[in-house]
Order: sequence, then structure tokens, then C-alpha cells
Amino acid sequence: MAKAKIPVVSKEMLVPFILITSLFALWGFANDITNPMVAAFSTVMEISTAKASLVQFAFYGGYATMAIPAALFVKKYSYKKGIIVGLLLYAVGALLFYPATKYEVFGFFLVSLYILTFGLAFLETTANPFILSMGDKETATRRLNLAQAFNPMGSLLGMFIASNFILSALTSDKKDVAGDLIYTGLPEIEKATIRSHDLAIISTPYVVLGFVVLLVLVVIALMKMPKRNNADHQIKAKETFKRLLSNVNYREGVVAQLFYVAAQIMCWTFIIQYADRLGIPKSTAQNYNIVAMVVFLLSRFISTFLMKYINSRMLLTIFAVGGIITVTGIILIQGMLGLYCLVATSAFMSLMFPTIYGIALEGLENDDATLGAAGLVMAIVGGALMPPLQGSIIDLGTVAGFPAVNISFVLPLISFIAITIYGLRAIKRTRTVIA
Repeated sequence: MAKAKIPVVSKEMLVPFILITSLFALWGFANDITNPMVAAFSTVMEISTAKASLVQFAFYGGYATMAIPAALFVKKYSYKKGIIVGLLLYAVGALLFYPATKYEVFGFFLVSLYILTFGLAFLETTANPFILSMGDKETATRRLNLAQAFNPMGSLLGMFIASNFILSALTSDKKDVAGDLIYTGLPEIEKATIRSHDLAIISTPYVVLGFVVLLVLVVIALMKMPKRNNADHQIKAKETFKRLLSNVNYREGVVAQLFYVAAQIMCWTFIIQYADRLGIPKSTAQNYNIVAMVVFLLSRFISTFLMKYINSRMLLTIFAVGGIITVTGIILIQGMLGLYCLVATSAFMSLMFPTIYGIALEGLENDDATLGAAGLVMAIVGGALMPPLQGSIIDLGTVAGFPAVNISFVLPLISFIAITIYGLRAIKRTRTVIA
């Protein structure tokens, strides 16, 4: 008798699945409207690339700070309450951009982003395992890949707004016929006027976003959501962490996730600096980021389809090797072909986050999976640690006769090598179990 086909999402779970999946787009928007702000703040505030990269340190540092507290909160209460708290923190952080603009202090913007990502940590820690739980375990990884496919849709919108309503509208980014910034040579009083104008341009989308998030909060608060089956709300963090740390598949998954997020943020943040060396303006360079995200989105759907025929561990390894090849091109090729390699890298990054996530959490019980998810969200700290280091390399100008911006992509190269190793080891562990 033929085995009944198991749906990725059942009819009963369809509405909750759609609502929670919308959150993936919501945090994708925040991620990718923020990445270009490194270049924007560097110009407007007249600070180094390394210092401007503290935008990423604050943004992704918020994940590391709040992931475990978020998981403990969700374990004690519910997925729904975790999402509501996350949306509230998200909205507060976004709305704080308004007073940050009035004070014109870079540190205030960093604090705003830090609080905003407290909310994102709650959302990611809650939404990912929530999606995994919405159906059969056999289709869990495919279900998460499907939900994650909507993340780049939000990212695309964030990139579009950054390119067409922020970067292109910055007065401080205008150049003279020689290609030099006009802003840097102006008297301080003129700079102050331009700075106020440009910071208002930067902050407006965040403030609008804050109100949109509040609206989503109200909708989810009023909607009935499925509850965890046989949930234990007692917090036994010590025992849970002990089990997680003894699980080599999970432990190595956290490390692989850290390297993946670092690679993703570096490739998407510094595409503007890479293009700038080729004489491409920031707003135009951001269009290459949009193309990269379209490639990422299409590849996400393709890879989700391929998982029906190719083991997720094998597909992860193949894509990681592809990333090694394209990043090698980014480093060695000093021209438009190198930029095309940078765009193409997004195709290989597309399946990595949800696939590493799904593999790492395989076999964990619901309560262990909740704190396990927190560890994987904490791994997003890779996006906080490596971009400032890459920014410091870019600030050098040249390294051993090579453009420093090219050499800086050695860091994503190392990341893809680490992910390849994880994929190979995951394949080996599966074969050992089968044997």
C-alpha cells in the first residue's frame, strides 16, 4: 500500500503558518535596510568604515544578548507571548530613531538598533521552532525552508527602500567632477544643515516601520494560535544546556551558523564598498545588492525543491563549496567580474541558515529545541563580530599591492570552508547511524 503523502503545512495550520511566516519578512526588512547604513553613516557622520561597522555590532549584538532570555521566556509562557514581546521591542527600537535624529549622536542610533534587535531575537527564537512544530517532523526542515523563503522578500523591500529613498536622497553623498565628496570640504555650518537633513532621511523608514510592527502586534495578539503539545513550562536550563552541549550535531551546528551569518552580513554589507572601488555610486551599488537578494530568493525556492531529491546535508555541502569558488573570484578578480562573483555568492548562501538550523535541531525534544533554537539565534553574533574586522581591513586601502576591499573577503572564504566541514561531518554522522 502506498504511503500517504505528508503535507508540508496542513489546512488546520495554514492561517497560523501564514501569520508567523510574515514575521520572517518583517525581520528580513530590518536586516537589509540596515546593512547599507554602514556606508551611509560613514559618510554623514564622517567616521571610518570600522567605526560605522558598529552598526552591525549593535544590530547583531542584540541577538546575542537577548536570544537565551527570549528562549527562557517562551519556555515559561508560550510562543504567542514571545512573539508579542518581540514585536513590542522591535517597535520601540525603530521608533527611537526619531529622538536619535534630533540629538544627532551616532551612539543613540546604535542603542536604538540594539533594542530593535532584542525584539528580533525574540521573534527568531520563537518563530523558527514554532514553524518546525506546525506539522509532521518528516517535513519540518522543508517547512522551515518554505517559511524562510519569505525572509528575502522583506529583505528585497528593505534594500529597495534603502536604495531609492535613503542612499539616493543623501546630500552628503554627492561628488564633484573629480569623484571627491563635496560634503567633506564644506564649512561646518553647511555640514550641520546637510547632516540634519540626511539623518532625517535615514530615520524616517525606521519610524514608519515601528508603526507597521505595532499593527502586526495587534493582529497577532487578537488571533488564536496553536499551543505546544505536552509543553513543560518549568525552566530546567542547566540540564537542557548540558544535553545540548553533549550533542555534537547541535554543538557544531551553532559554530557553522555563526560562520554562515558572518559570511552573509559581510557579503551584503560591503558590496557597496566593493562597488565603490570600481567607481560605482552608493545608490547604484545598492542595486547590485537587490540583484543579489533576487538571486538569493530564487535559489531559496530552488533549493527547497531540490531537497525532495537530495539529502539536506549533501546539498548544504555542495552549496558551501560553491560559495568557496565565488568568494575566491571576489578576492582575486579586480573588476566587474569580481562584483558579479559577489552577487552570485548569494545563490549559494540561500539554503544555509534554515538548513543548518534544521540539521542542528534534529532529534531534540520540544523543550530542548526551544533553548537549542536560542543558541542558533545567538550564533547570529557572527554578524556582529566579523564586519568590524572586515571594515578595519578595508580602511587599510591596499594590502600587499592588492585592493584591501578584495583581500577583506578572505573572512567570508574562511566562513564557507567552516560550513563545508560541518556539512561533510553531518553526512558522515548520518552514514554512521545508518551503518
